[in-house]
Formats: sequence, C-alpha cells, structure tokens
Amino acid sequence: MAIHAEGLVAIVIFYLLILFVGIWAAWKNKDSGVGSDRSEIIMVGGRDIGLFVGGFTMTATWVGGGYINGTAEYVYLPDFGLAWAQAPFGYAMSLVVGGLFFAKPMRSRGYVTMLDPFQQLYGKRMGGLLFIPALMGEIFWSAAILSALGATLSVIVDIDINMSVVISAMIAIFYTLVGGLYSVAYTDVVQLFCIFLGLWISVPFALSNPAVADIGVSAKQAIYQTAWLGKIDPDDAWLWADNFLLLMLGGIPWQVYFQRVLSASSATYAQVLSFLAAFGCLVMAVPSVLIGAIGASTDWNQTSYGAIPPKDKDESDMILPIVLQHLCPSYISFFGLGAVSAAVMSSADSSILSASSMFARNIYHLAFRQSASDREIVWVMRITIFVFGSLATAMALLTGTVYGLWYLSSDLVYVIIFPQLLCVLFIKGTNTYGSVAGYVFGLLLRIGGGEPYLKLPPFIYYPGWVTQEKIHHLTGDVERYVQQRFPFKSISMLASFLANITFSYLTKYLFESGTVSHKYDFLDAVHSKEVMDKTTLVGNQDNIILSELVPVKQALGGALTGTFTNADVLSDDGESSAESLHNEE
Repeated sequence: MAIHAEGLVAIVIFYLLILFVGIWAAWKNKDSGVGSDRSEIIMVGGRDIGLFVGGFTMTATWVGGGYINGTAEYVYLPDFGLAWAQAPFGYAMSLVVGGLFFAKPMRSRGYVTMLDPFQQLYGKRMGGLLFIPALMGEIFWSAAILSALGATLSVIVDIDINMSVVISAMIAIFYTLVGGLYSVAYTDVVQLFCIFLGLWISVPFALSNPAVADIGVSAKQAIYQTAWLGKIDPDDAWLWADNFLLLMLGGIPWQVYFQRVLSASSATYAQVLSFLAAFGCLVMAVPSVLIGAIGASTDWNQTSYGAIPPKDKDESDMILPIVLQHLCPSYISFFGLGAVSAAVMSSADSSILSASSMFARNIYHLAFRQSASDREIVWVMRITIFVFGSLATAMALLTGTVYGLWYLSSDLVYVIIFPQLLCVLFIKGTNTYGSVAGYVFGLLLRIGGGEPYLKLPPFIYYPGWVTQEKIHHLTGDVERYVQQRFPFKSISMLASFLANITFSYLTKYLFESGTVSHKYDFLDAVHSKEVMDKTTLVGNQDNIILSELVPVKQALGGALTGTFTNADVLSDDGESSAESLHNEE
C-alpha cells in the first residue's frame, strides 16, 4: 500500500502548526517573570497561567493518546464495555479530589515541583528515592503513547512507524526546549481543540456507515458481539473498585498535574483549574466512548477491514484508528489522525518537561549542587529534556512491553508516592524512617502481587486469586496468568501509609526518650545536619502568602532540616518559620 499523500500533507500541516505555536509562545512570554530565576520560569512559567490556558493545558495533560485510545478500546472489548472504561470518571474524580485537598496547600506554599515538600520534610536522599517511581511513570507514559502514535499512523497512513514516532518526538522535544511550560501550555490549547474537532467530525460519518447497527440497541443487546455497556460481575467488584481508586487517588501525585497547579496565578485559581479540567476530561471522553460503541456495533464483514473483527486479530487496542480508517471517508479519517497525534504530543511534552524539572531541581540542584547557578540549572534542564525525550522515543521503538512498564510504574506512584504525599501534607510528625518503611512496604506488597503485562509472576497470592487464560488469536498460543481479584493495590497503599506513620512515631519516641542513642540516628531524621529550609526550596516568594508557608519547628537539635512538622494545611493562620524561631528564643 502506497503512502497516502493527503494524510501526509495533513500531518505535516498539523505538525508545523504545533511547532509554530510552541515557538510563538516562547517568544511571547520571553519577558515573563522578570526578576525570577530562568529555571523556575521554564518549570512553572511566571506563576501567571490564567483560567483559559490553564484549563486547557490541565485537561490536555490527562486527555492523551492513551486516554482516548484506551477509553475506546475498553468500550469495544466484549468482556469489559463501558462499565470497565474507568479512565474518564476516575481521572475526573482525581482532578476534583486534587483540587479540593491538594492544590491549595501546594500552590500557596510556593513549591516549584512535587518533590519539594518531600525533600523539605524527609531530606535530599529520600527525595531522590521518591524521584525514581515518579521518573519511571513519566518516561514510560511518554514511551507508551509514542508507541501508540506510531501504530495509529501505520493504520491510517502507510508510512514508516519509526520515522513517524521520531519526528513526533523531535517536535515535542524542540518546542519544550525552547519555551518550557509556556510552550507546552499554549500548544496544549491547540492540541485539545484538534482532538475535540477531529473526533467529533469523525463520529457522525462512522455512525451513518451502513455496516454499523444502532448503538442504542447494541448497548443492551448482543448483535455482532456482547452489549457494549458491559457489566460488573460480583466476583470482580473488588477488582473494579481497586482499579477505580488507583485512577482517582493515583492520578494525583504526578508532576504533570502539580506543574499546572504550581503555575497558576493563585491557590484559588489552582483549585478552579482542577475543577475545569475534571469537566473537560468527561467532555473529551464522549467521542471516544461513541467510537468504541461503534466498533462493537459493526459488521466488519461489510467493511474494507475484512470478515474477522479486530478483537479476533488482537487489534482491540487500535479500534479508534480502525474505525476512522474503515468506517469514515479518507479525508475525514485524516482529521481523526490529527486528533490522535495531538493527543499524543499533548501528553508527551508534559511528561518530558515534568521529568526534567524534577531531575534538574530536586536531584541535581537541591541534592548535589546547591551552589549551582541558575544558568547551570537551565542547561541541565535542557540536556535532560533531550535525554528523557530520547529515552522515551527509544523505548517506544525498541520495547514491546512498554505499556506493561507504564502500568507497573503508575501503580508504584499510587502505592508509594500518594501515601507519602498524604503524610507530608496532612500528618504531623512523620520523618525519614517512616518514609523509608512506607516505601519498602508499598514496593514489596505491590511487586508481590505480580504484573501480567510484564509476565511478572506473583510471590504473594492474595485472597481470591484465580488463574486466567488469554488466547492469542493470531498464533493460537494460550497464555496463563494469575489474576489478583483482591484489592491488593489499595491495600498496599494503605499499608505504606500506616507504616510511614507507625515507624515515624516509633523512631521519634525511641530517640527522644533516650531509649536509643542519638548517635544511631544515621538518617539524621530526628537531629538533622542538613540545611534545606524554605529559603532553599522557595527562591521567589513574591506571590506567596507567608502565613500559609509550612511552619518549621526544631525538635532537640540546632539544625533546621529533617525536623519539619506541618501545620494544618487547611488553616492559614500558622506562623512562618522565622517567626516561630524568634518566639522560641
């Protein structure tokens, strides 16, 4: 099959538009945040992102290639259906919960990255340890959606997959290098518009195709396959709940989310942006749900696809581009192609920028070179944007299990980082020992449950586990794997949370009561020698309400760091650290 010239032209025009908007955004905002550190401008803009651009960029963070493709896939799959397409509702609830409880304390304290409060409370070493699952999540997510883009382009436009992935990644990396968050935010506006327009243009044409049955009828009755509304069997209820909690709560502790929160012009705006994005996620999921329903209601024998439906060719994950290609006119399918490309780039650029921001600030600057100049940090960011972008691209091209890696890393974000974030913001008295214990407990309990996507067998068999079979239709191979129906991911998260609190208070009691000598405080958690106060973490406090900053209280020693305790994050009447120390003296 030859290259489709029209499709190639459409892709070139779309990519040039995105590149132009990214460069224009960088030029337009080159003088924003004058007087602030350039590195901070790249990470969080000038903290002046308004409601319009902020709402679009926060929505686009979630509405990526995996979001629209995955939603359509689950609605289409016979054993799942709409009942199991949890991403739209799960991520919408994640944004609501994030806006209600996490956006205000994080933004009002003037942090620059999600890892700042961890390093403030637990020290630089623990911050580095928590960076690992956060980095894995961002890189594997970028790789997964780039891989999906290559497969999508190969369905609609017969061009080389590797070339399409490399070009897409290069464009996203380039405008992220040039303009940082401003370029990412402004291109997100264009990309989200392209997603919405491209998918909604395609839906009416697909619905009117003579091969498609009435989706209202096929929602509840089996026509060409089981009803696409789906159902939740009682045996799977806990599994469904576990997955939903993972999306709702595990969707919060991501740097891509907090990068938008921390770039908002105020704490209140950060909350409003979260609520707007929650609504936007639901709206943007509607065409994907309809396309999945169309795929489940199609007699594929009447189409150019062939008699064997996608589910029997192990191509269910590509149902969205298949519907665009075989149920819509070619000129319409190219609009949809632009939508998928936009979705991928809107997620890839955000993840790459987030990973490089955390590395440059929390690992390179705060952990290793606190004396680094702003210019040096900017260059480290630029290098890591290129390195992480290249790494994600290489994984997309070379690794067949990239989605499995992303599933596991997103689970680790939920199981390890979310309970740590709860402790650091809302629980007084937790320390580095508790943080390490929570990390280890969460990691062991999650890895112990296994991961079928990576063919990782479990060594902990939770109650209710069953052996399932997956048939590969193309090869006829039967794959057996263990399915954990017990909500072990949420239980692992709770165990991590409780371990953090328990070990924190235990070690605090042991050291402060003299039961264990202070010389054994090898993590400097009770008597810290590190110096990482708010002056280090928050460089520019022009937009920060000092009364909302985290109070710093000394335990027994004379140093500041490692002994931070938190005021109630929902109250604004706490004293600043300087005032507290002055009063104590």
